[in-house]
Amino acid sequence: MKIVIATGIYPPDIGGPAQYAREMERAWTRAGHAVQVLVFRTERRLPTGIRHLYYFFRVLWALRGVDFVFSPDTFSAALPAVCAAKLLSKQIIIRTGGDFLWEEYVERTGDLVLLRNFYATRMASLNLKERLVFRLMRFVFRRADVVVFSTAWQRDIFAEPYHLNSKKCFVVENCYVPSVTNKPRSFLNGKKVFVAGVRERKWKNMPRLQRAFAVAERRDPSLLLQWETGSRGKFLQDIKDSYAVIIASLGDVSPNTILEAISFGIPFILTRETGLYERLKDVAVWVNPEDEADIAEKILWLADERNYTIQTATVRSFSFSHSWDDIADELFSLAHRI
Repeated sequence: MKIVIATGIYPPDIGGPAQYAREMERAWTRAGHAVQVLVFRTERRLPTGIRHLYYFFRVLWALRGVDFVFSPDTFSAALPAVCAAKLLSKQIIIRTGGDFLWEEYVERTGDLVLLRNFYATRMASLNLKERLVFRLMRFVFRRADVVVFSTAWQRDIFAEPYHLNSKKCFVVENCYVPSVTNKPRSFLNGKKVFVAGVRERKWKNMPRLQRAFAVAERRDPSLLLQWETGSRGKFLQDIKDSYAVIIASLGDVSPNTILEAISFGIPFILTRETGLYERLKDVAVWVNPEDEADIAEKILWLADERNYTIQTATVRSFSFSHSWDDIADELFSLAHRI
């Protein structure tokens, strides 16, 4: 079959959609399909609106003989891709990642509302641009043939505000690669480095995390918080070399940082506001992202050598596996169901 992947970002860009697009390209190519990836190039220099129109024509031009379109996106690339696919009666699957609208609202206002509360409590506070984005995202969800979520948690948050059709909404979990290492951990300069993430966005809740870490650091000077990273390759190496990974965001649907930590056998602290709770409820150290005292307490708990040894063994015993080939097969099966 011939497949077009419509994505705004692609490696070396950092981000879940970039990785997802590349891995689907590789998996479908291995399976013998012809895959074309359409990535934002010139579009990055164009203003909103013109960018979407330009990309619409690029997708439209690429759709001759295509069996279906896949977009790991819900707005920037998905909107023009859905319009082009529907114009030529092509099937299109979109896959949600985070929540673009909520992220932009929090960034604009500084209102640290939890993702799960956003649609029930803040819709009246949206500005004109955000209301337009909301309507356009709802258009995308309605017109797509299949909408894929990585967790039921996000699907349930989106169901009512976006008027989702349950018959075309499916959950396809992210990639899980269990750790295969049994080597004891060693740390440079005796420092317990906690890696916290890659993007300085308000919904990442970094000021609270920094204040909580400062409290913990006063009791354990060996602690070190690292949250500025470069390329994806460096970021992965940072995780591999770390003492632990920590995410205390206001809402993380299925953070790849945590899945990378699992693959390296690295213990982690994770926000309770995530779609990964059911899968990882016995594996993670959980925190309330609105409670700095709780965050500090969990950092110190994991910094204790006995607790750390137990938690490392727990992460390394996690055996659930879900490969990129599994994901590609599930998405391909959904395309056949349309």
